Amino acid sequence: MSASEATVIYDGDCRLCQASVNWLRFKLDIAAVPFQSANLERFGLTREECVKEVIVHTASATYRGAAAVAYLLRARGNGFASFLITASGPLGRFGYHWVATHRNSAPIKLLTRLIELQR
Repeated sequence: MSASEATVIYDGDCRLCQASVNWLRFKLDIAAVPFQSANLERFGLTREECVKEVIVHTASATYRGAAAVAYLLRARGNGFASFLITASGPLGRFGYHWVATHRNSAPIKLLTRLIELQR
């Protein structure tokens, strides 16, 4: 798997999303574009889809939400974290959804700050 062949489509207005993309770039050469400025038609996506979750588009598949996070973690070398998200199934998807819908909560703001400190 090569993350350089993938495009990450994320919420450019989300501080957690921005910090996460920057964190990924410390180890991965990835194409990442905010959905707000992306040519979504090129990827067969709508704005409504992109508002809900991060999307990773590759030549062979499109990953969304928790599956996209697991894909990116695996590509970055964080296989165990990727495995936990994938193996937990509904729990991993619930966790992703909770984080995505609570981006302005204190725990997520703390998580964002911790990711930003990883240099």
